[in-house]
Amino acid sequence: MRIVSPLLKRVVYPSLSSMGVFQSTTARGLAVVTYHGVLPGGYQPVDTALDGNLITRETLRRQLRLLKAHYDVVSPDDVLVWLQGGELPARAVLLTCDDGLLNHLTDLLPVLQQEGVKCIFFVTAASAGAERKMLWYEDLFLLLVRAQEGQLKVSCGGIEICGALSSREQRRTFWWNLVKRLSQLDAEARYAFLSAIREQTGPSSWRGLDGADPVACRRFGLLTCAELSELAKAGMTIGAHTVSHPVLSQMSPELARVEIVNCREQLQSALRQPVWALAYPFGDPQSVTEQVVQFAGQAGFAAAFLNFGGGLGAGLPRFALPRIHVTSEMSLGELDAHVSGFQVRLQKFAGRASLNRIGG
Repeated sequence: MRIVSPLLKRVVYPSLSSMGVFQSTTARGLAVVTYHGVLPGGYQPVDTALDGNLITRETLRRQLRLLKAHYDVVSPDDVLVWLQGGELPARAVLLTCDDGLLNHLTDLLPVLQQEGVKCIFFVTAASAGAERKMLWYEDLFLLLVRAQEGQLKVSCGGIEICGALSSREQRRTFWWNLVKRLSQLDAEARYAFLSAIREQTGPSSWRGLDGADPVACRRFGLLTCAELSELAKAGMTIGAHTVSHPVLSQMSPELARVEIVNCREQLQSALRQPVWALAYPFGDPQSVTEQVVQFAGQAGFAAAFLNFGGGLGAGLPRFALPRIHVTSEMSLGELDAHVSGFQVRLQKFAGRASLNRIGG
């Protein structure tokens, strides 16, 4: 599939989409699409590992128009009614957006309003407060990618980390391993470790939080409570994305439960309205365990969302709802293939073919 995949994405999928093949073979069900934000005008991407989940406003607009033309784009309220026993259209598509970045309000919301669609915005507990903050793992990436070349060794709270900062790929690998390691800590200990790293590497040279760089602030700054209320007043739904966005599978069960439960409580208190949906941070198979899924139900959510496996015809477990993860490299044809369920069916077929070869 490594050889075939680029051909599918760049040639086959766009051709099949333009011919209407996906629409004629669409399965019934619910497809959930995940966005992570819009690249603000004037922002220069740092790295695909950091910025690859963000798309341009024009790409977003083209995708929304494709979805409206070929599928039934439903509101979060429609999905809540469905969860309570109601009905959805045959080819329902729900829009979601993760992380709660400022550009969701300044750059993404206007496009949603112009296209007349609604979305669930999944935010961390940081957006329940008045102070502008940023995601800790993005802060960590900026520190590591801009640090001087050499060996980094940091000790804090009885934990010691050591790694080489040489090539860009080496820095990415070290960053992700460190994200998993620091996810084992509670939020307070994690931020203390970040401060210790900053003492070794120096500041990231990013000045967004203080407003000195408005473009960077829209890219990295998180929504404040007042801005979150603006989203809600615009008719958007607010969902929970844990307290501090760790890799939940790396945490102790108690810390993972607190991340899920406390986020909902803090957001409901700040917004004075129910928060019924949860999106797991990162949301890939390595980040979400069966126990974590159980915590979502115990916390009182009506549903919880993964970040993979989505498409019409896919299974829809209430607390492990699959989603289609949109990236900057996803073409319109590829999005169409995922939403229609073609990609899910193709993967199942490939899996069966592989098993047959093994059995043969």
